[in-house]
Amino acid sequence: MESVLTDLDTAPISDRDRALYLFVKKMVHDSLSIGEADVVTARAAGWTDEALYDAITVVALFQFYNAWIDASGVSDMPAEGYEMSGRRMAAGGYVMGKPAAE
Repeated sequence: MESVLTDLDTAPISDRDRALYLFVKKMVHDSLSIGEADVVTARAAGWTDEALYDAITVVALFQFYNAWIDASGVSDMPAEGYEMSGRRMAAGGYVMGKPAAE
C-alpha cells in the first residue's frame, strides 16, 4: 500500500490495478479532464464499465464524505474504535448480527 501511495508508477502491482488507480487518481485531481481515452485505457487493462462505474461511485462518495466531515466538524473516532470495528467485521461481516459468508 505504501508503495502505491508513494509512487504509483513503480509500485509492485499489476498493470491492470495500475490502470484503475491512475483513472481514480485523475478523477480525484482533475475529474473534468476525464474522457473517452481514459475509459478506453481502463477497459484495455481489463476493467469493465460496471467496475469503472463502481470505482467512480466509491471515489465520489469518499470525496463527499471527506468534505462533509471537514466542513461539519465531525471528529474521527479513536484508533481503538477502528480496531474494534475491524474485529467485528472480520468475525461477522458488514451486517450486524449476521454471520460472515464462508
